[in-house]
Amino acid sequence: MAKRDYYEVLGVAKNAADDEIKKAYRKLAMKYHPDRNPDSKDAEEKFKEVKEAYEMLSEPEKRAAYDQYGHAGVDPNMGGFGGAGGQGFGGFADAFGDIFGDIFGQGGPGGAGARGGRGGPQVYRGADLRYNMEITLEQAANGFDTQIRVPSWDECEICHGNGAKPGTKPETCPTCNGSGAVRMSQGFFSIQQTCPKCHGTGSYLPDPCTNCHGSGKIKKTKTLEIKIPAGIEDGMRIRSGGNGEPGVNGGPAGDLYVEIHIKAHNVFERDGDDLHCQMPISFATAALGGDIDAPTLHGKATFEVPEGTQTGKTFRLRGKGIKGLRASYPGDLYVHVQVETPVKLDDKQKQMLRDFDTALKAGGARHSPQTKGWFDRVKQFFE
Repeated sequence: MAKRDYYEVLGVAKNAADDEIKKAYRKLAMKYHPDRNPDSKDAEEKFKEVKEAYEMLSEPEKRAAYDQYGHAGVDPNMGGFGGAGGQGFGGFADAFGDIFGDIFGQGGPGGAGARGGRGGPQVYRGADLRYNMEITLEQAANGFDTQIRVPSWDECEICHGNGAKPGTKPETCPTCNGSGAVRMSQGFFSIQQTCPKCHGTGSYLPDPCTNCHGSGKIKKTKTLEIKIPAGIEDGMRIRSGGNGEPGVNGGPAGDLYVEIHIKAHNVFERDGDDLHCQMPISFATAALGGDIDAPTLHGKATFEVPEGTQTGKTFRLRGKGIKGLRASYPGDLYVHVQVETPVKLDDKQKQMLRDFDTALKAGGARHSPQTKGWFDRVKQFFE
């Protein structure tokens, strides 16, 4: 079956920039990754195809060879990468290294240093993983301990991680003689690439373990204790060391990052360590003043509204906000009052308001200074 054009596989133009190619690869790798499509053989094949295309187009020398000679310029056997036997786990690790390394800025496979290559099997740090956790504003303010259940890849208890059936063992790869890499020449180009048979491990499995199918790892669900500190903010991440993907060929495990997302609150809006709330008050309270109770995250707080308070007036209640992670003192609560206009009045109430309005007009600017000032400005405008 003819191989598809690598640019077509990634959905980019032949003159696409490196960052465009990388962006397209990350999107497609996430979409077709076997972990997201555990029962789809088609998705697995597309994932391998996407990974192969990215391996070729992400390296300048390989891309130049491909642009000039096509598939023959990068694959003397026309067999592709990752499709000539082996177990494919190296491809799994490499893909996650690129994706999660970008997300977390570190530590995908190879992100913490891939060892080996020319001298022996490559050793990779496991990929970092991310867990999204949604919490309430109250939980963010107070902190709490919780448990999470996360999917994980653990070492196979049957083969103890080497991928071989009990009683057998991995054998040295005959293609690369155990180095994990092969060198190919095409025209003026000489390129070292990951061995297509063993995928860089330096060995292959003539008799794979039936429990893990040769990967050396099995998928499980584990429970972790997570401490959410008081004052945590939206988007912050909590690191759980060593709870990411296991390493490859004895490499260290990656980390798990719990990313916090705080749900919208029906009363408060958070701004750093400060809180804001919109609070309606009656017309009478606004006109006459008085004490009112404002809600806080820790109960009620009473403050005084002066007479003549207008809509939009903001009152600051010190120390009634949130104490942030790095703060010595809690933030403040800002109460923005909205004067509520009475509705659904009966005839008697309407007449009372008309009489009241007449009395106010008799006092002029003394009772309504803003209205008087506004009409004065309008009058000057038309003169």
